[in-house]
Amino acid sequence: MGRMGKIAAHMVLAFVAMLLAQALTTGATPFTPSSLALSALALAALFAGCALLVEILFQVERSPWRFFAASDGLRLARSALLAVLTFALVARLADVRQPGGLRTLAAAFLLLTALLAGLRIVRRALHEQVLVDALTRLRPAPASAALPRLLIVGSASEAEAFLRAPAALGERYAPVGVLTPEARETGDELGGVCILGAIDDFDAVMAQLRDGGLQPSALLFLTDGPLSAFGTERLGRLKTEGVRLLRRQGGLVDMGAPGAGGSALREISLEELLSRAPVRLDPEPVRALVAGKRVLVTGAGGSIGSELARQIAASGPAQLTLLDAAEANLFHIDRELGEAWPQLPRRDVLCDVRDAARLDLVFAAEKPELIFHAAALKHVTLVENHPCEGVRTNVLGSRNVAAAAKACGAAHLALISTDKAVAPASVMGATKRVAEALVRQFAGGPNGAGGDTRVSVVRFGNVLGSAGSVVPIFQHQIARGGPVTLTDAEVERYFMTIPEAVQLVLRAVALSAGDVAPPTGVLTLEMGEPVKIIDLARRMIELQGLVPERDIEIKITGLRPGEKLTEALVDVNETARPKAEGVTEATPLTPLTPISSEALAALEAAALAGDEFSVRVQLFALVEQLRAVSPDQVASVKASPSRANRGKSAAAKTRV
Repeated sequence: MGRMGKIAAHMVLAFVAMLLAQALTTGATPFTPSSLALSALALAALFAGCALLVEILFQVERSPWRFFAASDGLRLARSALLAVLTFALVARLADVRQPGGLRTLAAAFLLLTALLAGLRIVRRALHEQVLVDALTRLRPAPASAALPRLLIVGSASEAEAFLRAPAALGERYAPVGVLTPEARETGDELGGVCILGAIDDFDAVMAQLRDGGLQPSALLFLTDGPLSAFGTERLGRLKTEGVRLLRRQGGLVDMGAPGAGGSALREISLEELLSRAPVRLDPEPVRALVAGKRVLVTGAGGSIGSELARQIAASGPAQLTLLDAAEANLFHIDRELGEAWPQLPRRDVLCDVRDAARLDLVFAAEKPELIFHAAALKHVTLVENHPCEGVRTNVLGSRNVAAAAKACGAAHLALISTDKAVAPASVMGATKRVAEALVRQFAGGPNGAGGDTRVSVVRFGNVLGSAGSVVPIFQHQIARGGPVTLTDAEVERYFMTIPEAVQLVLRAVALSAGDVAPPTGVLTLEMGEPVKIIDLARRMIELQGLVPERDIEIKITGLRPGEKLTEALVDVNETARPKAEGVTEATPLTPLTPISSEALAALEAAALAGDEFSVRVQLFALVEQLRAVSPDQVASVKASPSRANRGKSAAAKTRV
């Protein structure tokens, strides 16, 4: 129905409402053979005219009838009230007698509200083809045999909102029931779908559905809690039975991306099944940091860099520059952003951070205000075997980026670091620890101050699904029948998903940018409790419906060079203090000693010459300089329980 048709329908309803109100309060009807009948018709027509005036002013007809909701009902009540008040004012000014007085006006208000709402309810019921079914059905609707069955897991409010959404959004399933956290809601009905029980009754509900021939083909998790709470063995059994595990698109860390397709359903990733509950943060500080800014991301084709690019693109930058030395990775992320955000001004730059002259030209041309430096060599074993390459990319490349950032007048440079930079036992960790110092020294002074470019360094641990993660290796080993290999049964690491890690990185940088004084410490992300790698391997085997050690062997191979049993985010010469939810700042106990130009030049010469022994010696000498701590400070750290609890790395077992 067009706009004019809706307005006409509203006028008819207003006319009828006033006639009914007068009939109820005074007994006057159009069929009464007297002047009272003409008065009733005239007053009804006047009331309809007043309703038309309100309709034109507030454009009530613009709300689609088929999507009628509670908020629409309140707006209709407001419209009816304004129509009644307008009518009363016009009648008063025209000195028109109103039979029934306030009783007629109150009845007209109630009747008009009911008629307007009733019209929309009927229209929506017809649109969703549930009018006849809703009027005649005495029990909840049975699941359609033609559609795959869906069991919904989530709160009653989440389930009701999902069931109320138009069927055209998301995949097509026939809901067979709902599981909620509250047992008292069992037996309630949401849009014709019963709440079958509490989440704790999952196994019993599944058994009842199987016995009744209603085995679900998919489970939709609307709750944001960790899926591991359901038990990896149970989830693995469901996957083996062919049950799909679904979530809504963008359900984990939705940054409000235009291309997210918010109501579509997607398969739950392995990382979500293994991870803890994600940290939920307010996205507004990140939007304020990025919106309207010229942003550049190095290593934009990598696992962390590409997710940075996605979440930055969703926050509305003025320009996004993607810089990477890997041709294929750069092509893929540029194409993805072009499809999701076609209006976003962006540029892809094929460039190696080792090339200082090329970096200077790119930064001078792009003039970035905000730079995220994610380009790095991250595989511990590979960098251990190729220390010169690690130094050239992680150390010298970071210096080049910092110098170029300062030269082009960038407002903020953020370095993505790692927990392996704390008490580093590997070349990779050592290169990142030196890089942390160099970006401050070359872009913003030794402690992040004293220059025009503010510097933030963000450390975090292992990321599930990243290029250097153990998860893809375990997946491959399980797929080929085992064995699953790990270096030591006691090895443990911190884990989070890529989107969550990047969200926290952006949040940490936004906090740093909002501070009056430049940060003097390193921003660290709350990673939760460390996870034993052997437990991770067992859970991954169980998620395939297999039994560890029976179906898939777990084999211990021994620690590799540079590998530690445990990792930490705060070193022995640093003290930690909470900065915000999910973010801590590790501040040096004393100001860091700048790395001398002679020491850096010697390290660069050794790396360019391929002298691996000299590179190792000089690199770890710089690390010891950066970690230097006085005996008094050591005693202070040991005496402080808060520091002692967070400094695992100082006593971590290593094999170098």
